[in-house]
Amino acid sequence: MLNILALLFIALPIFTVPSIAQQSQVLDKIVATVGREIVLQSDIEGRIAMFMQQNPKVNPNDPELRKQVLEALINERLMVTKAVEDSILVQDEEINQSLDFMMQNMMQTYGSEKRVEDLYGMSVSRIRKNYREEVRKQLLVERLQQQRFMNIKCSNREVEDFYQQYRDSIRPIPASAELAHIVKHVKPSADAKEEVKKLALRIRDSLVKGIDFAELAKRHSGDPGSASSGGDLGWVDKGKLVSEYERAAYDLQSGETSQPIETPFGFHIIQTIEKRKDAVHTRHILLKLGGSSDDKKRVETILAELKDRNAKGESFEELAKQYSDEKETQGFGGAMGVIELNRLPADLKSIVESLPEGGVSQPLPYMSDPTKPAMHIILKKKSIAEHSPTLASDFKKIEQIAVQQKQAKMMEKFLKELRSMIPVQVSE
Repeated sequence: MLNILALLFIALPIFTVPSIAQQSQVLDKIVATVGREIVLQSDIEGRIAMFMQQNPKVNPNDPELRKQVLEALINERLMVTKAVEDSILVQDEEINQSLDFMMQNMMQTYGSEKRVEDLYGMSVSRIRKNYREEVRKQLLVERLQQQRFMNIKCSNREVEDFYQQYRDSIRPIPASAELAHIVKHVKPSADAKEEVKKLALRIRDSLVKGIDFAELAKRHSGDPGSASSGGDLGWVDKGKLVSEYERAAYDLQSGETSQPIETPFGFHIIQTIEKRKDAVHTRHILLKLGGSSDDKKRVETILAELKDRNAKGESFEELAKQYSDEKETQGFGGAMGVIELNRLPADLKSIVESLPEGGVSQPLPYMSDPTKPAMHIILKKKSIAEHSPTLASDFKKIEQIAVQQKQAKMMEKFLKELRSMIPVQVSE
């Protein structure tokens, strides 16, 4: 079986639950130096702990596994060193966004903020602080990879040659379906919006009376990335915040708190801590705007009517062009493309599998933009069974795999070049 997917891009496993070995370890030690970067014993244990989370059958004492992990960590440090030499920069806001995304994933995985804190033995704010440097390194590596490898392509001849060489070892194309959908945003009613604004005003009144901003942020803010740190967003470069928020932040004096400011995310109470010409340091309390149950029922009714119109003969594509709220797919008749069934969430996969070709689902929740809760109906245009790939029917998929292999070979060559330029010393 051709194994080319694991050869290319390095993804640093930032948040891994500490292993028993890590928790009981009193002393750490350096096992390798890469230029000015180091690899610690705890880095190896953490990476192996991640593998064990993904596959309980992994033997943490396997010498070959430990050797491969060390090599991967050295390669990552080589990439970080090269990125720094090339003056690649990562902004604080990019680090904050990555931390926010990872923390949200952790909370979804483990069920709650408290569960995450129990597993790590520290507060969420401390986790963010401890892993901030690792996130910065990950982003540096990603940026370097993008610059070096993302524009690599294969000619048609290269794809054909690749297919002829590897046709018997390329994995089968998984079962998939060609889908389209019609999306309707769930917008809050005027009454619901007014209630959220009134709550924001009451919170601001509490601040004026002397209640601690950080405490109110932890209690009320709907921004999971900043609530645990008292709403603090840190320094953010000009142009990185949504316009309504940024305008209010720069209008405020240092230490001043705004009236409720509406953005696509909801109502914010903003406090500017410091500001410069090109950046601002703020904290905020976010009161999210979400559709009520009545708002959702109204959208369900609209989508059910569109489903009925399609059943009576109207073109799904034309209905999507006329009524869908998702601009990215609206102009293409709601086309979502061909999607592998195994990539769908389990409940959605079950629904799609049960639809006949030409069948349309009942209204379902849809979330592609956190600022715009929505629902959609899905059309199953075509079913595609698992099959061995052919150039005639799967050229794009084969091209993608061929490009990945080409990138992997170039990555391997690049890492060898880095080893010849950057000193690597292994002490384990």
